[in-house]
Amino acid sequence: MQEVKRHLEERGLTYMDFGTDSAASVDYPVYAHAVAESIQKGECDRGILICGTGIGISIAANKHKGIRAALCHDVFSAEATRLHNDANILAMGGRVIGGGHALRVVDAFLDTPFSEDERHKRRIAGIAALEN
Repeated sequence: MQEVKRHLEERGLTYMDFGTDSAASVDYPVYAHAVAESIQKGECDRGILICGTGIGISIAANKHKGIRAALCHDVFSAEATRLHNDANILAMGGRVIGGGHALRVVDAFLDTPFSEDERHKRRIAGIAALEN
């Protein structure tokens, strides 16, 4: 979904592109790892991952400590995962969501802050406690 990159550029946002550079089939865990690792290292605050359904790439990203990747195909879920879960990766399925709607989901994810509510902080700490 090249539209997402163009949209980020139109918004004047700086981003790192970890690939892919073609329409050829790839092993999505490689890309999930690259994005998750960049967040872990502090090189990026948040990431956007896209594969066919978004499912596999979100599962792979969530194997990394400190990563909260959320699969979202609607604006409400993108807002809620930022507000409640402080998700740091948005995953979407290119075969599931259309380009125009995907951009609205991206905007909701990028523009919604974490609520900082104590119950949400407590729940995120509970998730972190489950990590190996």
